[in-house]
Amino acid sequence: TAQMLNGHDIARDVGVSDETAKRWLKVLERSEIIFFLRPYSNNVLKRVVKTPKMYFFDTGLVAYLTRYSSPEVLMNGALNGAILENYVVAEIRKTWSNCAKEAMLHYYRDRDANEIDMVLESDGESHPIEIKKSTNPGAGAASAFALLDKSPIPRGTGAVLCLRETMSAIDRNTLMVPIWMI
Repeated sequence: TAQMLNGHDIARDVGVSDETAKRWLKVLERSEIIFFLRPYSNNVLKRVVKTPKMYFFDTGLVAYLTRYSSPEVLMNGALNGAILENYVVAEIRKTWSNCAKEAMLHYYRDRDANEIDMVLESDGESHPIEIKKSTNPGAGAASAFALLDKSPIPRGTGAVLCLRETMSAIDRNTLMVPIWMI
């Protein structure tokens, strides 16, 4: 969850053809069990990866499948950051869907491993979002946001979503937002 997905690797690992793995993933997607974030790219941002990231709509299902037996085990587990990212991305997508709006959600990752967890396109702007399992991730958490300045789509206000109690500003274009506010 919240990881780049290579269908060929899945097919190889479970011993089926690439086409079968693609069909299985399509069934899960059409059943709204999983969804994909496509990479954010345009003609100017040429060094981006092209592999989608897979997310589950239901993080409870993720916890069950990973056999996390309690919230405490989940909080200390190896996948806790990925599951938190999955939760946040799924909740944002569901919020847009519940408002009858199409969510233009992407993620950014280039070949140098610079990454932005989510890029939300809205009203002609791209809004970078970073998700951190920390109460005070610091201004460095938003350092990759500047990569979007090369894009022809203007960069709007960005956010670092984290476990802090209150919202604050990192700078005039970037907010630190508690996850509970989503």
